[in-house]
Amino acid sequence: MTKASAPPPLSGRRLVAATFAALALALLVVLGFVAPAEYGRDPLGVGRLTGVARLWAPEDQTIEARSGAGPLAREFDQPFRSDVVEIPLGGFLSGAENSELEYKVRMRKGAVLTYAWEVVGAQDGRDFRFDQHGHTTPKAGQAMQVVTFRQGSSLQQRGAITAPFDGIQGWQFSNAGDDPVVVRLRLAGFYDLVPAGQPGNEAGVLANVPAARARPHAPKALRSAP
Repeated sequence: MTKASAPPPLSGRRLVAATFAALALALLVVLGFVAPAEYGRDPLGVGRLTGVARLWAPEDQTIEARSGAGPLAREFDQPFRSDVVEIPLGGFLSGAENSELEYKVRMRKGAVLTYAWEVVGAQDGRDFRFDQHGHTTPKAGQAMQVVTFRQGSSLQQRGAITAPFDGIQGWQFSNAGDDPVVVRLRLAGFYDLVPAGQPGNEAGVLANVPAARARPHAPKALRSAP
């Protein structure tokens, strides 16, 4: 019985060639598979073609759940609600009692209100002014806290309010144009409507009804919504 003969050793040239071939294969594996899967880099395009690139995801970056304005997530005991308020206003010549009014909602400290309003029937934003502010409703002898959010002239506004204190937050609307208009106000968040006649709604505006019925105590001409 004859012994199997050992394969002849590789020549120096063939050994160098095999070494370079192994290095090239290893480089191909790194660039084509490891880099796309582990580092999100695909210089050869192999990761995209084979689907390996989908295995890579950037490392999560954790941020604090608070900012300078307070916590980024909150829960409220008060139920969420939404309302649409259509407020008819007369032209400038109809007198201040008809062409301007204050409308606010009651909010607890830290509560959030999102809003959007637009003026229907107006042509020039310079003719319509708003004063967005809030204040507390203190008892006799107590000081009132007041905050002004924004003042200006415009035919629309969108945004959110975080109440700085327990009190009422909202707007003073003033129509300086010649024609009557309707302010269509959309509200959503954590608040309560102010009953007619109370501070913040002295004009007795009703929510969720057409503009023609929103100010039942106003002159009849004013209740003809544009």
